[in-house]
Amino acid sequence: MRIRIAAITAAAAALALGSAACTEAGQDNAQTEANEAAADTGEAAEDAGSALQEEAAQVGSAIAAGAGEVAQEVDEATDELAQEADEQKAETQTDQQGNQP
Repeated sequence: MRIRIAAITAAAAALALGSAACTEAGQDNAQTEANEAAADTGEAAEDAGSALQEEAAQVGSAIAAGAGEVAQEVDEATDELAQEADEQKAETQTDQQGNQP
């Protein structure tokens, strides 16, 4: 029973010391530190957002440039196919004329 009373007394003393440590100045200091931490977190999030936006813009530019190159290659390939088709048509016509009596 004496151990319980001693434990309860020790707990009460610890609570009293803890509440005494939480003075108004201590609370203000804790609030200031919490506000600074929140501001730092906000700045870090803003920096990360800016970095992501920049990277996204670079990726978009790279995709646009790649798409432009692909479009140019497709255009050149279709031009070559059209030219080959015209040459084949002319060759077929020449062959048909040569086979006529």
